[in-house]
Amino acid sequence: MPEAPEVHHVVQYLQRHLANQQIVQAIVTYPPLIDNMPAQNFCQQIQGQHFRQFKRLGKYIILELDDYTFVSHLRMEGKFLIVSSREEFEQLDQVRDRKHIHAQFVLEDGRIVCYKDTRKFGRMSLWPQQDDLHHLKPLSKVGKDVLDPTLCAQDLLKKASQRTIPLKTFLLDQSVIAGIGNIYADEILFATRLSPYCMPCDLSKKDMQNIIEATRSILMHAIEAGGTTILSFSYGSNHTGSFQNQLQVHGQKGNCPICGHEIEHQKINGRTTYFCPHCQKLKKKRSRKNNPIKE
Repeated sequence: MPEAPEVHHVVQYLQRHLANQQIVQAIVTYPPLIDNMPAQNFCQQIQGQHFRQFKRLGKYIILELDDYTFVSHLRMEGKFLIVSSREEFEQLDQVRDRKHIHAQFVLEDGRIVCYKDTRKFGRMSLWPQQDDLHHLKPLSKVGKDVLDPTLCAQDLLKKASQRTIPLKTFLLDQSVIAGIGNIYADEILFATRLSPYCMPCDLSKKDMQNIIEATRSILMHAIEAGGTTILSFSYGSNHTGSFQNQLQVHGQKGNCPICGHEIEHQKINGRTTYFCPHCQKLKKKRSRKNNPIKE
């Protein structure tokens, strides 16, 4: 699933190509793609709207139109592709490409914004504009973005109180911090030398500050590298990222780059987790030393 750095580049791609363009027709061929209204209503309401602003909150793409906020989540395989004309669209491979295009947005200049999703997990919705994005239903439980400058250690401490789940699971909770997924959670924990099995409630304010600093550093480097492409992430005309070449533990089969100990991988709440058991320490408060970690 694309995480914050990958979604950042999708948003930048859309902004470069769609700023102030008008939608003259919308076509949805897979109705469940539209989350909050019938697909026909969605197509009618979005017709005539212009793309005005391009934003990201966590893993969500947020496109501000004239009168509405268009919210999209790519989930596992969602991609946006812009073709120059109906003729180019018809030339796309019927099975490999057109078969998986479930929405088309025809622009005033003849180009078509195609939404392609081989697994059909992605979702879109259209909402009346709000001053605060968190007032929109799909974003109401989403926490502060990973790169939000107001995110602080005290925020995380408050959310960690009484949480006895593994720290890896805590970081993946989008209501805690928005934008971290499986890949970057492993990298953040390695950078902070914290075991993925730590309980959030056992961590100090300093630990939380270290997590925030590592998160910002790793994600900014990932953005500079165009994101991480391990399985299928791409956008536009097959633009891909290269941060996978800088990963320290996630997906690595060899030894720890710090101590040389073999990197381990285990399932934590169903997510494959890579870590160094020697470098990444399990922290416990004295009162919890004999308590098992809940997974």
